[in-house]
Amino acid sequence: MNAIRTPYVQSDASALARGPGRALMLLLAAGAGLSVASIYYAQPLLGVLGQDLHAPSWLTGWIPTATQLGYVAGLLLLGPLADRFDRRRVILAKALALTLALLAAAAAPSVALLLAASALIGVTATLAQDFVPAAAALAPAHQRGRLVGTVMTGLLLGILLSRVLSGFVAEQFGWRAMFVLAAATIAATGITAWRFLPAFPAAAHLAYPALLRSLATVWQAHPALRRAALAQGLLGLGFSAFWSTLAVMLHAEPFHLGSAAAGAFGLAGAAGALAAPLAGRLADRKGPVYVVRIGAVLSAAAFLAMGAGASMPVMWQLGVLAAGTIVFDLGVQGALIAHQTLVYALDAQSRSRLNVVLMSAMFVGMAAGSALGSLLLSRWGWMAVMGLATLAAMGAFALQMGRTRECGA
Repeated sequence: MNAIRTPYVQSDASALARGPGRALMLLLAAGAGLSVASIYYAQPLLGVLGQDLHAPSWLTGWIPTATQLGYVAGLLLLGPLADRFDRRRVILAKALALTLALLAAAAAPSVALLLAASALIGVTATLAQDFVPAAAALAPAHQRGRLVGTVMTGLLLGILLSRVLSGFVAEQFGWRAMFVLAAATIAATGITAWRFLPAFPAAAHLAYPALLRSLATVWQAHPALRRAALAQGLLGLGFSAFWSTLAVMLHAEPFHLGSAAAGAFGLAGAAGALAAPLAGRLADRKGPVYVVRIGAVLSAAAFLAMGAGASMPVMWQLGVLAAGTIVFDLGVQGALIAHQTLVYALDAQSRSRLNVVLMSAMFVGMAAGSALGSLLLSRWGWMAVMGLATLAAMGAFALQMGRTRECGA
């Protein structure tokens, strides 16, 4: 572990060529996964939450929306800080705040207070986005896609396995226990990151207001960033429309399945997430836009199949849902890794702000997907939700269609 405690020296040419070691990459991947999981624990619990707090499904559907909107606000307001201050200090402060927000959610006596706590969870869970640019900063250029993909594997497994864990914990101990457990893991994450991560010198020396204003400059300066942000936002819309309505759909007829069953679909999605390093390697070889196109096509095909499967017998429909979950998660997450590889190459001094723009667009799309998905499910059913997701994935493909290799694309 001594190697982890040694600060990474950017001026050491041989160390730069080798890149960060496995132990450090494991720490970054675990930190990203445990942090981002906090914004997804509630999704398989919406049916149980509605019963326990006596709330209708349309209202509980706003819980993931509030979390995702909070996440966007946190990205915009807190994300640029890692370009201005030592990333370790930012991680420690966010971990403390996220721990408190999770404890507030565990104690919430009503949906209104749970919505407020969920928004705070979203704001502070942007902690996850401090680990991914760290990997990009430590990686040599020829390994950046692979190493970002490795950290993203941890982040994506955190997203997907969080649903499995929360479904199981809620079935055994109640939904409040899940938020208490999450608070404990985040506290441990913050302490461990502070102890073992290397120092990260500030890349920018702007005052906070100027740092926020520079986000607009970054957006205007890079057309490739704008396309990536819009395309990933559309993919995020479809992704969230699926996950924020799945538990409610499975809780109702003809399935009558509990939160554990809904969470178990995260295992299917995890199979897709495990392919994340492959997407990073492919982006290094073929270019990020090539990977994005493949991801968008896979996602659209999976959403279309899951919508068509709604007319099948129950067991067939569950099989189509499981297979579709693997395919669309592979597509969405592969596209995200490719987009990150693309934007991190645009400006080494602005990686946190580039990441803020990309992830903000994705989570705006996800918030819209949660709200629209809940509305469509309550009024027109599952096929309407999958129709929305299919159109969103096709839109992402259209944005990147016809682009030649650009900025490593």
